[in-house]
Amino acid sequence: MTQSVENNRRLQDLHNEGHQSPWLDNLRRGWITSGELDNWVAAGIRGLTSNPAIFQKAIEGSDDYDPQFRQLIKDGVAVKQAYWDLVTSDIRGALQALSPVYQASDGLDGFVSVEVDPALARDTDRTTADARSLHELINAPNLMVKIPGTTEGLPSIRTMIGEGRSINVTLIFSVSRYTEVMEAYLAGLEDAVAAGHSDLSNIASVASFFISRTDTEVDRRLEEIGSERALELRGKAAVAQAQVAYQHFLSTFSGPRWEALADCGAQVQRPLWASTSTKNPEYSETLYVDELIGPNTVNTMPDNTIEAFITQGTVKRTVDKDPSSAHATLSSLAEIGIDLEDVARVLEEEGVASFVKSFDELIASLTSKADSLM
Repeated sequence: MTQSVENNRRLQDLHNEGHQSPWLDNLRRGWITSGELDNWVAAGIRGLTSNPAIFQKAIEGSDDYDPQFRQLIKDGVAVKQAYWDLVTSDIRGALQALSPVYQASDGLDGFVSVEVDPALARDTDRTTADARSLHELINAPNLMVKIPGTTEGLPSIRTMIGEGRSINVTLIFSVSRYTEVMEAYLAGLEDAVAAGHSDLSNIASVASFFISRTDTEVDRRLEEIGSERALELRGKAAVAQAQVAYQHFLSTFSGPRWEALADCGAQVQRPLWASTSTKNPEYSETLYVDELIGPNTVNTMPDNTIEAFITQGTVKRTVDKDPSSAHATLSSLAEIGIDLEDVARVLEEEGVASFVKSFDELIASLTSKADSLM
């Protein structure tokens, strides 16, 4: 983190004026041991997310993990279990760094997310068991376990919420799936009440709606169509879809059903904008931050996007500035043949496969390293 980032108040302004919580989408051992993560928190970061790709990059790109890994292998720990020991050590360090935010925000922010084994994304029962195991192993009030928002993941989400556990639902790529995720959350809260949880205030959840990957896939299809109208719509699908999703959020968390849960202390399940670094260099580095600011939202950003926002971003309520225009954009995309449900299907499959690949490659790398230590 540069000195200019440490001294800039843009992240605090994003929260205090834009009513959005900036979270950090990255983690590495050196940030914890050097105090770098504490500096991010002091600058205004209010939560942290991780995934298998992040841990692959962190563990393979640094020797910070070698002493712990060597000791684990020496003690006879299997490689896959050693991986989880490395991960949980980092998560615990991050949880400690974010704990003051959790306390000061009365449990609204200060969360750290860790993902279940990505290979379980199509297995409801094993996802549920893995999520429960991670919650019980790490045992921290500001832990969120990440469960993929696949069809198979929806029952797991409901079960975990019903047990009073905080969940980050990840890999959401469509408005239709997002509505199913919110339903799973509400039903889970109702299950919690039925099970005797009279106070729901300690159950938290975010719904991670992925942004930039949508534009990458939609833009590819628009360029295949190649018409002037199609090319004019490049770079507009992701923001429009997220803005429409926000309208669904507002309508879902209002009315008698929600009010009954809110009376028991329930928190809204905030939309979390994920994958918010721009992939197309022709687009502004802060496109997916600037256009999605609004109350009860989270934006989790990699550090380079955070630094770009601090230096050139704009704090202004934008997520619901023009809902009719967002709907019109989605209609225009449909009219020229862009099927956003199919886009979401492809991206979900790619997202799950990508995390599985990162996980498998890291386990293979650690296995080779373990063999060299024998």
